[in-house]
Amino acid sequence: MSLDERKAQILRAVVAEYIDTAQPVGSGRVASASGVNVSSATVRNDMATLEQEGYLRQPHTSAGRVPTEKGYRFFVDALGDPSPLAGRDAQQVRSFFSKAHGELEEMLRDTSRLLAGLTDYAAVVIGPPNEAATIRSVQLVALAPQLALLVLVMSNGVVEKHSIELADDTDDLRIDAAGAVLAHRLIGETPVSAAQITMVESASDPIVAEALAALRVQPDDKDRDRVFIGGASRMASSFDAVAQVSEILQILEQQYVVVSLVRDVLDRGLHVAIGTETGMQPLADCSVIVAPYDIDGEAAGSIGVLGPTRMNYPQALAAVAVVSQRLGNRLSEG
Repeated sequence: MSLDERKAQILRAVVAEYIDTAQPVGSGRVASASGVNVSSATVRNDMATLEQEGYLRQPHTSAGRVPTEKGYRFFVDALGDPSPLAGRDAQQVRSFFSKAHGELEEMLRDTSRLLAGLTDYAAVVIGPPNEAATIRSVQLVALAPQLALLVLVMSNGVVEKHSIELADDTDDLRIDAAGAVLAHRLIGETPVSAAQITMVESASDPIVAEALAALRVQPDDKDRDRVFIGGASRMASSFDAVAQVSEILQILEQQYVVVSLVRDVLDRGLHVAIGTETGMQPLADCSVIVAPYDIDGEAAGSIGVLGPTRMNYPQALAAVAVVSQRLGNRLSEG
């Protein structure tokens, strides 16, 4: 059922006040809110109607009202596009990504901590899958008289390292030559196709042969999603029930469940899942805000925050939007 502008304004005021105070909202408080230009009696009548229509509920007799899932959904849908982050938060994001360097795993882990700090909720960052990435750069570096390191830089930002055993008499010229051969043949390949490559040169060059053999040894977790969660402990302050907090923390510890949750929300065309919309009963009092990020214009991974349904949606949406965009831009730069 659609709402007229007056009831919509009153509902928005109730949601905003409840997000801010965590206390049931009375008609007098709403009547004094910005944009509500009617009497307390009119507010009381409209709040009663909003309760009948399922947007609000009254937790106790004579208490004020609190939003329902339907009320939160109306509030979120009316927000429109996320606003830019402002002030200290915007500066923190700019500073973080101007200094963000190093390997992908470190950057994603630090990004989850950044997002948790911005929102004060648990933050999730899911890394890009390996199978679609291509090799951007190949380097073969001597570490010791009998040891070299094969370094592959992938298009998704992953840096792979493989140790290569060398013969006693291997000199730098032979290592450089083998590195040139490997770069010529491996750049542009995926990890799967690179592991399957056989070369005529490898028959006469044991260094190249050792490098290719190292690529064919795939770790058990090679194709698993990289999931980084920051600020999980922040959830404890959002809920009174210890058992509820324990259930939520258990979910966050199960990476495959977190990945499934984020992907399911995105697959349904949502950026915000509220309460039972998450599809998980232990998260009935939680909301999830998610967004994908792109690398070189291609969908790569996802980020999101998990918090109580009484979360600051405007600020959390703004944080998720800007961090996902800046992360994608940073990874596209290589």
